[in-house]
Amino acid sequence: MQPDARLERILATSALVIIALISLGNVVVRYVTNVSFAFTEELSVFLLVVLTFAGAAVALRRNRHVRIGLLERALPERARQPLIVFQWLSGATVLGLILWFGAKLTLQEYQWQTQSPGLGVPQWWYLVWLPVLAALMLLRLTQQTLDRLRGRLDDEP
Repeated sequence: MQPDARLERILATSALVIIALISLGNVVVRYVTNVSFAFTEELSVFLLVVLTFAGAAVALRRNRHVRIGLLERALPERARQPLIVFQWLSGATVLGLILWFGAKLTLQEYQWQTQSPGLGVPQWWYLVWLPVLAALMLLRLTQQTLDRLRGRLDDEP
């Protein structure tokens, strides 16, 4: 059975459907009235970030994230495990930094009560998803790494 990231799949699918619907709606309204909705770009950019992070989490969990396996395949079996741990450590460092600084930025935006430029909603509503999705990616990376170390996932998906 293939590992799954159901929550992230639902988030990514929902974000993609909403982007498509509001973009289509904006095109139709602009064609009919020669005026476009101002909020669609702001909402689309936010949903694109959600789609990217959620999709990356799904790819991590299913062992389909882009990586170069040439070095892994060239190493003897004993040397692969330290390399897999190093790969996890590198990814965890980057995701940990995104999580930390994303949370810090979200808290600052919450404290400053910054409003978004298009809809005028609190900016932290958009930013809070950055650390949340980075944490989910970190979880999926760790799950993938443990599966790889235990031999449950092949080098090639």
